[in-house]
Amino acid sequence: MPPLRFYSTPAPWTERRVALRGVRLRVLGVDDNRDGADALAAYLSLHDIECHAVYGARDAVTVGATWLPHIVLMDISMPEYDGYEAARALRHAPHTAQTFIVAHTALDESEVRRKVAGDEFDGYLQKGRVLRPRNTAIRPRPCSTPTRASRRVASGW
Repeated sequence: MPPLRFYSTPAPWTERRVALRGVRLRVLGVDDNRDGADALAAYLSLHDIECHAVYGARDAVTVGATWLPHIVLMDISMPEYDGYEAARALRHAPHTAQTFIVAHTALDESEVRRKVAGDEFDGYLQKGRVLRPRNTAIRPRPCSTPTRASRRVASGW
């Protein structure tokens, strides 16, 4: 399978990658705006990606621990428990420590980076960008190691 690109910065923030071995890509969309989370899930499903939407950071940690997504698109500004806290909780849980987590937010990238304590996030995806098949994060890219069944998560939206 060709690699996928899932962040809008020129390069990922970490070296973490998503390895798919004969399974469908699972993405957890986290946003307290239900319409936004549902729209994201619907859009990704059009690209044969299994996407589950949750409407808060606590739910992201709970669902993440049981559903085991490959990628989490995490809103930052949520009530009670924000995306930073949820990302840290996912990083500290054994089954989600290597999950690729993307800050999916309207906040500027520089603001998100200032508040990140470590490697909570693997990338940044600005909300509000127009998604078109030719420039989305879901476009195929040439695989650097064709014998390896993996997808690289990188920039594009």
